[in-house]
Amino acid sequence: MSDCLFCKIAAGEIPAKVAYQDAQMVVFHDIAPAAEVHLLAIPRAHLASLDEATPEHDALLAHMLRQLPRLAREHGLDSGFRTIINTGKGGGQEVFHLHMHLLGGTKLPGFKCTD
Repeated sequence: MSDCLFCKIAAGEIPAKVAYQDAQMVVFHDIAPAAEVHLLAIPRAHLASLDEATPEHDALLAHMLRQLPRLAREHGLDSGFRTIINTGKGGGQEVFHLHMHLLGGTKLPGFKCTD
């Protein structure tokens, strides 16, 4: 998509602080971090949201999710991290290109664990 912000980042047309990239995905630092560590993982191919994923996307989604623990450790998140996928306007999605948030650090916003 020529007007998609994340497609432009994936293509290298818009600069980003890239933490990891391969043939299927790009991971970069969020420009407005909500935590000490806040990375965004995006597929190189445009997929508007998780709601539009089909069985054809299963390998891509698995690949993306499997990269996150390693990236978390590389960014000092040895005791854990949070992964969020906002889906659709009602789910808080603002950029309509599937992206996974990886957040961590001592002051995570929002959700509280009770265990």
